[in-house]
Amino acid sequence: MSRIRPTTAVALAAGLSACVLTAAPALAAENPTVVLVHGAFADTTSWDGVAAALRADGYRVVVPDNPLRGPANDAAAVERAIAGIDGPIVLVGHSYGGAVITNVDDPDVTALVYIAAFAPVPGEPTQLLLDPIRFPGSRLLPPVLQLELVDDSQGVAGKNLDGYVDPASFHEVFAQDVDDATAAEMIAHQRSIAVAANLELSGPAAWQHLPSWYLVSGEDRVIPPASQRFMAGRIGATTSEIPASHASLVAQPQAVAEVIERAAGS
Repeated sequence: MSRIRPTTAVALAAGLSACVLTAAPALAAENPTVVLVHGAFADTTSWDGVAAALRADGYRVVVPDNPLRGPANDAAAVERAIAGIDGPIVLVGHSYGGAVITNVDDPDVTALVYIAAFAPVPGEPTQLLLDPIRFPGSRLLPPVLQLELVDDSQGVAGKNLDGYVDPASFHEVFAQDVDDATAAEMIAHQRSIAVAANLELSGPAAWQHLPSWYLVSGEDRVIPPASQRFMAGRIGATTSEIPASHASLVAQPQAVAEVIERAAGS
């Protein structure tokens, strides 16, 4: 039986080590980039806990600003934000952010994840999905919902009518399952949304050609759970549910991250 010379064995070992070192980055690169789109009455910080959990598991995470002006305008803003990302993308939307990701058209997006989010069909305004006859239970009504005139270059005469959640009701209605300090931080970061955004007709739906996941918030006081289940079933999403407020991404970031990772690994 022939023996491997010491010099040959060293060369083989070096070659194997090189293969392992080369393969490791390649395997890491297989993870898609996760893009997190916030909803109304929030900003990018609402995703902080989820983003931290995903990054700890090796995912690259991008959290673009959502202008909250209307699905077409805001989807275009997200498209610009993700245009330079190489490789596959998992697009995640919370609340109104779901209407935005539905309208995003980018060939690198491989999956959609809806977190207590609107998932409209083409030609449907999100306001229709808060229909109190079909889906009773939303408390996003005056006086909880307040209106204000804001400066907006896209509005008529540089103005627009925006809606926001009354700070006195925010904790109870929007995020009843977070502590007082967290609710106060969320209120400090609240951003208003153009009233017209919820009345704008949705465009072609990305979920019609992409696999989708939906995480229902079973104790939601903004988008009724019945509406969420209806939307999830209508788009054929892989659906799960947790006992959470509308702000599930803040209250239960690990549970939200796990759903996103399931979509990313599919």
